[in-house]
Amino acid sequence: MIKVTTLDKREIALNAELIERVESIPETVITLTNGKKVLVSHTVDEVIAKVIAYRRLVARPLGEYDEVK
Repeated sequence: MIKVTTLDKREIALNAELIERVESIPETVITLTNGKKVLVSHTVDEVIAKVIAYRRLVARPLGEYDEVK
């Protein structure tokens, strides 16, 4: 999951595995594989960075996770 902020200032968590595309038109729109669209206050590059960070986290070998606080 990645945390994003919607245009109405709500913080939500999205399943990064369900993101089909991210585009700027001029708002940043995240389109999920089910067709649902989410408008967020982040840039396309920020969303991509969040997805990359998520994928790096889940790709870590077993036992290398930071302690969740």
